[in-house]
Amino acid sequence: MEDIYQAIQLIEQNKEEEALRIIHQFLPDANDDEQFVIADLYIQLGLISDAKMILEDLLNRYPNESDLQLTLAEILIDLEEDAKAIHLLEQIHPDSDHYLSALLTTADLYQSQGLFEVAEQKLIEAKQLAPQERLIDFARAELAFSIGEYQKAVVHYEKVYHEHKQIAEVDIALRLAESLATIGEFEAALNHYQAAKIEDEETLFRFGFIAFRANRVDIAIKTWEEVVKRDSEYPSVYLYLAEAYEEEGLIEQAFETATNGLKLDPINKELLLAAAGLARRNGQAEQSYQYAREAVAIDTGYKEAVLFLIENYRQDDDFQAIIDLLTHIIEQGEADGYYKWELAKAYEAEEAYPQALQAYDEAYEDFGDDSDFLKAYGYFLVEEGKKEQASAIFARYLTIEPSDSEIESYVERLNS
Repeated sequence: MEDIYQAIQLIEQNKEEEALRIIHQFLPDANDDEQFVIADLYIQLGLISDAKMILEDLLNRYPNESDLQLTLAEILIDLEEDAKAIHLLEQIHPDSDHYLSALLTTADLYQSQGLFEVAEQKLIEAKQLAPQERLIDFARAELAFSIGEYQKAVVHYEKVYHEHKQIAEVDIALRLAESLATIGEFEAALNHYQAAKIEDEETLFRFGFIAFRANRVDIAIKTWEEVVKRDSEYPSVYLYLAEAYEEEGLIEQAFETATNGLKLDPINKELLLAAAGLARRNGQAEQSYQYAREAVAIDTGYKEAVLFLIENYRQDDDFQAIIDLLTHIIEQGEADGYYKWELAKAYEAEEAYPQALQAYDEAYEDFGDDSDFLKAYGYFLVEEGKKEQASAIFARYLTIEPSDSEIESYVERLNS
């Protein structure tokens, strides 16, 4: 073993090439125990193919040696020879000291192959053998987490968390937070996020989002401000931070945040619409319209932005702008019945009655069962002198709202 000890010392001194030269020279004369030690050194140095050859030779001589079986199986997994690895692991006897490790390794292997039920059965068997082993609870939690069974994951993570805050570089508090958030337990998730060590901006962003969902806007703001501080080019944060500021009544800060976000992502339609609303509240009407129109230009199907423009044009009595907007939108193929109804009302306000009638007629195809539309359409038809058609529309209205005695009386007078 003297040569091996010398090689180990050289490895510790980062003289790997010299150590390997000694090992290669000594290997042909090494006994079985020394060969196993050499195989372990090869594994440490990343020479797993060399280690595999030694271990396979040893296993041929000692076919029931579970230590050899387990070590070789782990090498085979690294070499992506999963079938051979499983075959070896399944041969390890339940009475072996390495049987529990074999179960955990097999479960991990089956999980990586997508055989989740088989993996879980291996872990359940392992748990029966070692009911207090938290590493098994952790493995079960990770399996449940990976396949979206978050309620089950919470149960297992909580068992681990009482004794271990971290396993295999996994922050248990963070896993608990993410699992709880996914099942809607935002308050509990928030507590675990606050206990976790958060290093990356993506996780910090999610922390802020959960705080916002838990109605802790103060924490959300503080967290998202930290995201911006760490990475000012993290585009997703600006929309949410602007919304959080707005929720707290900090309109100027919200507007500034939205515009800063647009410098990074100028074609973000949601951020453009948010900026439009904030500009309006900040007394910048024209800027508001500009942002909203840009959002619609990016996506003519972005109904929220179209409705924002309609509502604000109506407040400003700019019905011609509604007509121009909706005519363009409809020409682009956005045949939403609501747009035709709004177009009809805008034409009516502009006293362009023939165009209003056409728009009402077209909207009727979509709103033939909407009582509010039928009522407005009926009154418009009366104003246009189309009493017979109006009477039919009101009759349809009364089938939906039979208790409206006022319209019933109106129709009787209309037909008299």
